[in-house]
Amino acid sequence: MAGFEPRVEYLESFRCPLGGLAAGKPRVLCHGAEIFVSTGSELVYVYDQEGRLLTAVYRFPGQVWHLELRALGRLLYVLCAQKGIYCLSLDQASRSVNRGDGDDRDSEDSEDGEPPCAVIPVHPDACLLPDDTLCAFTVVDDMLVTLAQGPALWRVQLSECPCPGEGARPGGHIGEVELSTSSPLAGAPGEPAAPRIFPVLCCASPPGSSALQTRTRGSRGFSLEQALFGLLFGVDASLLESPVILCGLPDGQLCCVVLKTLVTSRLSPGDPKALVKILHHLEEPVVLIGALKTESLPEDAEDTPPDCLVALGHGGRILAIKASWDKAGTLVPELQEYWLPGPVLCAACGGGGRVYHSTPSELCVVDLARGRAPEGGPGGLPSLLCPAGLGICSVVTLSVSSEVPEGGARLLALSARGRLMTCSLDLRSEMPCPTRAAMADTGQKIKELLSGIGTVSERVSSLKKAVDQRNKALTCLNEAMNVSCVLLAGREGARPISCTTTAAWSRLQPQDVLTATCRLENNSGLSLDRGWALCVQVLTAPASDPDAAGSATTYTVPVDRLGPGDRREVTLPLGPGEDGALDLPLTVSCALHYSLREVVGGALAPSESFTDPSLDECPSDVLPEQDGICLPLSEHTVDMLQCLRFPGLATPHTQAPGLLGPVSDSVDTFLGSLGPRSEPAGPASLRAKFLPPSVATIKVSAELLRAALGDSHAGTSLGCATLQWLLAENTALDVVRARRLSSVQGVAPDGTDLHLTIREVTVTHLCTAGPMQTVEIQVESSSLSSLCSAHHAVIGRLQRMVVEHAAQSSSPPDLRVQYLRQIHINHETLLQEVRALRDRLCTEDEASSCGTAERLLQVYGQLRSPSLLLL
Repeated sequence: MAGFEPRVEYLESFRCPLGGLAAGKPRVLCHGAEIFVSTGSELVYVYDQEGRLLTAVYRFPGQVWHLELRALGRLLYVLCAQKGIYCLSLDQASRSVNRGDGDDRDSEDSEDGEPPCAVIPVHPDACLLPDDTLCAFTVVDDMLVTLAQGPALWRVQLSECPCPGEGARPGGHIGEVELSTSSPLAGAPGEPAAPRIFPVLCCASPPGSSALQTRTRGSRGFSLEQALFGLLFGVDASLLESPVILCGLPDGQLCCVVLKTLVTSRLSPGDPKALVKILHHLEEPVVLIGALKTESLPEDAEDTPPDCLVALGHGGRILAIKASWDKAGTLVPELQEYWLPGPVLCAACGGGGRVYHSTPSELCVVDLARGRAPEGGPGGLPSLLCPAGLGICSVVTLSVSSEVPEGGARLLALSARGRLMTCSLDLRSEMPCPTRAAMADTGQKIKELLSGIGTVSERVSSLKKAVDQRNKALTCLNEAMNVSCVLLAGREGARPISCTTTAAWSRLQPQDVLTATCRLENNSGLSLDRGWALCVQVLTAPASDPDAAGSATTYTVPVDRLGPGDRREVTLPLGPGEDGALDLPLTVSCALHYSLREVVGGALAPSESFTDPSLDECPSDVLPEQDGICLPLSEHTVDMLQCLRFPGLATPHTQAPGLLGPVSDSVDTFLGSLGPRSEPAGPASLRAKFLPPSVATIKVSAELLRAALGDSHAGTSLGCATLQWLLAENTALDVVRARRLSSVQGVAPDGTDLHLTIREVTVTHLCTAGPMQTVEIQVESSSLSSLCSAHHAVIGRLQRMVVEHAAQSSSPPDLRVQYLRQIHINHETLLQEVRALRDRLCTEDEASSCGTAERLLQVYGQLRSPSLLLL
């Protein structure tokens, strides 16, 4: 079988998309001299082999997914995507063409200058069964069997099949049954979508059944010998002589439903799942279900039905089932699995036990006949299959046209470039393949050379597509490189691509939520296309314990397309968490991430996958482990001063959501209106009731603040200007500026009060030249945690201010060094006392530790109010 040399003849070329036809949707049917071709578009072509021309083109309302031709009455059944099943009488359509009713011309399919044929639009009234969830169908006698795609299950439906005509109406519903599936289906509920790989639906009939008498070559239907039919489908199907519907699902299940039991299911209700039988699971999408004759038969036994059921998967796994005798003399089914090169784009069963299957690289044939496999065990199935290549690539649909004498075969095929061809094969293994030197006919040589040129052209087209993919990937990489250069070059000043972050409170039940809004702006001349994503990392580091390990949360948002001048906003929750706590400060870091795997992965995949929808990812060893680049944009710190809320600053009629206090529960409001109630006895309430609030003060040189604030404090006092500077990123800034406040009382995120006071004081003991004007910033709160967070936020702002104006400031004034040394000694003494008190708390019991804890709080209070001055 390794010496097959097919004789290829090209019949016609059809329109196809730029990347070629994809496997799964195109169909080819043959009836006599007529060939019916669908390329997956809304057109169905009729080609006359004798006249070697197109005789008609039918335009349907949607993409054509499946064809079936009923010889009796010349009825063409067509499944249109998300429309339903249409029925077309070819005799009536031919008469309409002769009367000149065609309203269009398919001029693009005419390549040799001959007059193009008419395009006949199919009227919507020709729809027999409107249903946007149908994915496959078959016609059995006067019944229409369909397979519909549901949100989680497949449904086999049976309905009457009326004849087309002016008064035709959709057939009545007879019965239906659901098939279980082990993988989610494509499409969301309410929005059906085309599956990546279509299911297979066909009819298997017992010997002598009339269900196949009206079928044409290429239709999905066959008969099986009585022994195999009874073993597979049971005694009921054999006694009823009922056709059986076989379903091959995209998840690999091979199921069957006895047709007559589905018809009578409404009369005798029971468990619907009992009507479905799972024959096998291929663990890959099923692309072919067919039947073969594997026994060597005499010439007078040509009408013997096939004795082997075959199922072929998308990955190349093939299942063969025959009836065989075991050692005890019992008739049992024999199952044999083989593995063929994949992925399989299309396949068909032929005579002599042969299966033809197409891969992206070649069209192959395998032989399951026992006469050609003497090594086969009981049942006649060979133990190993050896595919023989036919030298034809990129075939997307295939049909066995007819058998020719002396062991030959004739195939109808449609290539990915839309070319319809016939392949004549000489399959006699005993005949040696003639060498080219022995060929005396020069004309035959020329035909073979032209056939080879056509095959090479198909391969060149596939390679060209791979090159185009790589060029597109290189273009995307070049754009990504330009964006990287723009961001890395402009680290100072305004950046062409920037991301700003603002924090605000949002009122959501049952509590307020602090949110961060990241605004990504593209002010450059470049575009951020596929592969770019905005990564936002939120890092917590509590101010009360700087050495504690913080937690990080990262959000990734695809950018999709961000052109020049465009902007995009992303709002993320910051807290509080489920425990009601909000750890401050928070660091929000924004960066752009470019995924190399998403953009370049498809271009680095093997070129043979150009028509295989299942190979979307490149090999794992081609790209580096990092698989992307990260470009930092900004870093923003959210501290206590930004999160404070001031419910007392706005009137009830003008309060903004950002100025409101914590949400009060309606039950608490009702109980409070009834009268006084007992207060909670928690540690925070006891501290607020019986202990004075904690205080922290920082003194800053008035000269330093005037230099840092510049003209912003013109017309107002230095204390008011300092408070406005501290609350510059708070939503209450406008109210504080309008009222010229130097002292405010706010509410921390945990609900405790926090008092912020700015006053101008005079320091007399520090400078030798005399008193110095200073500004004292005082933070007061009953909560130590809120006090630490606010104190940390004030210190952070002052540190940044000193660093920014260090080079501009003049020399410091003469200070009393002895006074500074004494302050330093006092602080060292307090720190030593803190260490001793903390050690004592670890060893004392609960009764004696109260005094130690009280003294420790006093010492902490002295440390938070130092006598030092920030110059």
